[in-house]
Amino acid sequence: MFREFKEFAMRGNVVDMAVGIIVGGAFGTIAKSLVNDVLMPPIGLLVGGVDFSEFFMVLKKGAVPGPYGSLAEAQTAGAVTLNYGLFVNSVITFLIVAVAVFLLIKSINNLQRKKETTPEVATKDCIYCFSSVPAKALRCPYCTSDLTKPHNP
Repeated sequence: MFREFKEFAMRGNVVDMAVGIIVGGAFGTIAKSLVNDVLMPPIGLLVGGVDFSEFFMVLKKGAVPGPYGSLAEAQTAGAVTLNYGLFVNSVITFLIVAVAVFLLIKSINNLQRKKETTPEVATKDCIYCFSSVPAKALRCPYCTSDLTKPHNP
């Protein structure tokens, strides 16, 4: 059973998938920081100094009655809150990750198309050693025969 598990775990696609998950998690962290630390502060300033992560609605007051000045105060008081500002941040993070993955896949597909459409080099057979050589070759790279002279057997 251990041997079978080792064979399963060491297959190329399983290892590739694990690496993808790890890199994807790290990329998600970077995207979250981009949204929270770089994009949302200027957007908040443009709409009047608003911090989207502080948008919440109290569903049930906590042990300390409201009003609560921040989400942290409401959560400390034990209030039940609907954190729609954090949801907006998460949606923006998702959109950034989705666009980045789309652009990555698109560029990989473009590289594969270019590889597939690359014309193959025309070849001919050497009349002396029967090796395949480029059609424009003047000498055979295998037997060094002159390919410009006609062959008289």
